[in-house]
Amino acid sequence: MKTRIILSSALLALSALSTANAWAADGSPVGLWKNIDDATGQPKALIRITESDGELKGKIEKLFRPAEEDQNPKCVKCEGALKDQPIVGMTILSGLKKDGDEYNGGQILDPANGKLYKSKLTVVEDGKKLNVRGYIGMPMLGRTQTWVREE
Repeated sequence: MKTRIILSSALLALSALSTANAWAADGSPVGLWKNIDDATGQPKALIRITESDGELKGKIEKLFRPAEEDQNPKCVKCEGALKDQPIVGMTILSGLKKDGDEYNGGQILDPANGKLYKSKLTVVEDGKKLNVRGYIGMPMLGRTQTWVREE
């Protein structure tokens, strides 16, 4: 019985790895991504992007913070239902749908300032990087972050 459970667990893990590699190879943004701080060049967070019914969502799984800082901060600048909620576990990316080579029509939350921005993203470098753009009004009025796929 124990052997069967171990074998089943190993097959499940292998299947998950194969699926993640297939998503990366076909240029899908589904998977785990590390976003990098624009100013310092240091990792800020790990974000898991999932797809359901053709719509992408991204949830923060981990924050990279100095040891002296709160390791589970709350979104004090957010409004509404997100006000004072833990940032780890928060959905910050939603509503994105495939549109040619891009994913458009979504929004992204910046937990640092509590603001929501329109968003679009593009998978680049054979699925290894993701250009995530947040903007107000038109895409040219925003900024782009490059996220790196975690393997």
